[in-house]
Amino acid sequence: MKRDVFQAIADPTRRAILVLLTAQAMTPNALAEQFQMSRQAVSKHIRILRECEVVEQQKAGREIYYHSRLDKMKEIDRWLEQFRQHWDSRFKQLDQVLTNLKAKQNET
Repeated sequence: MKRDVFQAIADPTRRAILVLLTAQAMTPNALAEQFQMSRQAVSKHIRILRECEVVEQQKAGREIYYHSRLDKMKEIDRWLEQFRQHWDSRFKQLDQVLTNLKAKQNET
């Protein structure tokens, strides 16, 4: 089963891992220290993040470091943009209605 980036952000723990990895590359042990769960549980989340291609691993000696792939996160941003544009338009309409109501109140 092919996973997509939306599965990566569907879980709060994976979102938290992504936030940490955006700041710096980390090992599984370093990540596990940030959560109240086992290294194995964190590794399962990392596996899903890798399958979603939002995290890559890089070997440095005997350690494996994970870092986020911001280019894949842009896929989420592009999808959300359609909603941003919609809501921006709606808020502009609301601003206009409120401005018109305020102008009418000032006239009376």
